[in-house]
Amino acid sequence: MLIPFEQLNPATLQSLLEEYATREGTEYGEREVALSEKVSSLRRQLQSGEVVIWFDAGEASVNLVLARDLSQGV
Repeated sequence: MLIPFEQLNPATLQSLLEEYATREGTEYGEREVALSEKVSSLRRQLQSGEVVIWFDAGEASVNLVLARDLSQGV
């Protein structure tokens, strides 16, 4: 289920973005990137529509996914 980010409480959205940015496997290569930069980048991607918030009811989990992947059966 697609969750419009605009409908989330700002604090909830911030927590979601921070949690996602600190997950294992979200490293940004050889250079260190501050959490605030990662969160800002994710927020811009949400605002542009490149990334969306996806809730998987079967797994009761929330994830950020590329919008183009939705048509491929996320």
